Order: sequence, then structure tokens, then C-alpha cells
Amino acid sequence: MAAAESSPRSSVKNVIIQLKATGDAPILKQNKFKMLGSEKFAKVIDFLRRQLHRETVFVYINSAFSPNPDELVIDLFNNFGVDGKLLVYYACSVAWG
Repeated sequence: MAAAESSPRSSVKNVIIQLKATGDAPILKQNKFKMLGSEKFAKVIDFLRRQLHRETVFVYINSAFSPNPDELVIDLFNNFGVDGKLLVYYACSVAWG
């Protein structure tokens, strides 16, 4: 029963998100922040939309793929994190197919 109690706590770990502009996107003043791993990736997308004042933002993990907004940040970090960070590339138009 102790393992079942500790598993929700492991998903509450803070994850460092590093944002990198690509294509025609402007560079943000704050490009690194922490968020709870239990948050959905949609929160990162919403943050970028507000910062860039755009309804449509294209986001990529490690310049390779666009994650589902319902993915948990901790799952993306555990599978694709680099040097203790989750690298999120963003663009105002499609950057990679």
C-alpha cells in the first residue's frame, strides 16, 4: 500500500521547461520555467499563446514531434527530457512536418 501512496507524489515533481524559438517566432524574455509534472502539456501551449499574442502556435518536443495537449508533462519529460529539461520548440507557422 505504501507504493500506491507514493506514486501520485512522483507525478507532482517539478519539471524544467526550456522554450526555444524556431522559424519566424520571436524569442521570449523568459524562456525557462518550472511547472508541475502532473500538469497537461496544454498549459504550456496556453502560456505560449498568451506570450506571443497568437491563437495558433506550433510546438515540438526536441524538434521532432508535436505532443498531444492531453499528455502529462512528467511523461514527456521522462521519455524525451534532455539534460534535466524538457526542450519545447515553438513557431508561429509550421516548422517541421
